[in-house]
Amino acid sequence: MAETFRLTLAQLNPTVGALSANAAKAREVWAEGKAAGADMVALTEMFVTGYQTQDLVMKPAFVAEAMAAIEALARDCADGPALGIGGPFRDASGLYNAYWVLKGGKVVARVLKHHLPNDTVFDEERLFVSAPVSGPYMIGPVRIGTPICEDAWFDDVTETLAETGAEILLVPNGSPYYRNKYDRRVNLMVSRVIETRLPLIYLNMVGAQDDQVFDGASFVLNPGADLAVQMPAFDDCIRHVDFERHDEGWRAVRTELVPLPDEWEQDYRAMVVALRDYCGKTGFGKVLLGLSGGVDSALVAVIAADALGPENVRCVMLPSEYTSAHSLEDAKAVAQALGCRLDTVSIESARDAVETALAPLFEGTKPGIAEENIQSRLRGVMLMALSNKFGEMLLTTGNKSEVAVGYATIYGDMAGGYNPLKDLYKMRVFQTCHWRNANHRDWMMGPEGEAIPVRVIEKAPSAELRPDQKDEDSLPPYKVLDAILERLIEGDQSVAEIVAAGFDKATVKKVEHLIYISEYKRFQSAPGPRLTQKAFWLDRRYPIVNRWRDES
Repeated sequence: MAETFRLTLAQLNPTVGALSANAAKAREVWAEGKAAGADMVALTEMFVTGYQTQDLVMKPAFVAEAMAAIEALARDCADGPALGIGGPFRDASGLYNAYWVLKGGKVVARVLKHHLPNDTVFDEERLFVSAPVSGPYMIGPVRIGTPICEDAWFDDVTETLAETGAEILLVPNGSPYYRNKYDRRVNLMVSRVIETRLPLIYLNMVGAQDDQVFDGASFVLNPGADLAVQMPAFDDCIRHVDFERHDEGWRAVRTELVPLPDEWEQDYRAMVVALRDYCGKTGFGKVLLGLSGGVDSALVAVIAADALGPENVRCVMLPSEYTSAHSLEDAKAVAQALGCRLDTVSIESARDAVETALAPLFEGTKPGIAEENIQSRLRGVMLMALSNKFGEMLLTTGNKSEVAVGYATIYGDMAGGYNPLKDLYKMRVFQTCHWRNANHRDWMMGPEGEAIPVRVIEKAPSAELRPDQKDEDSLPPYKVLDAILERLIEGDQSVAEIVAAGFDKATVKKVEHLIYISEYKRFQSAPGPRLTQKAFWLDRRYPIVNRWRDES
């Protein structure tokens, strides 16, 4: 009979700073593993603190409390399987990103991270010391090597572990989502399996922290790049995986392979999870938003309903004399389709009062953007007043195209605590609306069916701050704008490269200029879920004052 080893994998959602709650989750999953006869229970990178902690982990009192929580886990989980859990470790040599292995009431191994990511959303070189490569540790009959997250993205750590006797590679991760990242993870892990000829467990966390969403989608590969286990994307999941020793070494027994959703569903799920966790982890049970009758606010309303339930979403229509009858009808149709509350508060009298107060100073000038922005800022004032009065977090509704070029009013429609669309370009907004109308999943708390009337999706976008206003009066058509933005932002292409691809040079230069002069707005904007590798905030860090322009 083949020798066996049972490993319980816990793909869970910790909360940054909730040390006791995270430790309680660890105890619960350890007990579940014990009941299932596991030899070891494994949790993800920095689980006890939540991830990412940013500079919080540099606070000595926080690290001391986190280490004490892990040592308490060792005592509490003495009689049963080993427990692997990520958390910080500090000694006289410095602060480390560590993976603690607990067994029999003691810490039996402590793996310290070697490769510290210092790009995109990661600043680990700022926080931690790079440690020498740790060797494998023995749990029952198996020697386990644990490259922590980034350590498995390079071949040196895994090769060293294989050379020093590791028989299985367990990779605990805090790997945040971006579109199509799963394929990159699998390709890299396949390389590690081919190089080492060892089975590999890729264990990733789920949930959201600020702008980052962790999508789970953990998996196990056997040598030969054979997929033995595929856990779901975005969902909490506990999976008991059996390994058997054969003549050629340890192999994972194949279990359920959960199919993963396509990129449209994953992006939408990421926006829902991000909002749900941002509200849940900050203590907001309800949200509100300005529902204009346009496509962006309609999509935000649907995301909010799916994240929190329609009964926890307040929509507010704030009309002026420039608000069309269609917009009033469309806002009402969206709210009714979702089952959300809709309030209407006119801004006309407030605008008249402000314009009257400013009239002596504005005398002799032509009406223009200043007067238009008064309307937007009055809407922000009223929405924030409702937020303050009723404890509902205000959502802002600008898409990535608008955020990129500053087509938004600071302290006006940019007011709010979270922006679900911050990393979604306008053309993808349209496509996502169609996707949501055609699809419903059990994790959505909003209703099935057409949540966004087709008329809302297809009508010409307008801020409705002056008569007959259309977005394309000020901006290129969104299809053109988004194509240029993706080349400038995601592609970091030069003006010359974009012009060579067939775009008008004057248009490209205008878009480039708008991006740069809008940096101050983004610096003060609400956070939102990261869907790409060039989301505004940690992925793309530009100076506010910047006189350089690409003259190529």
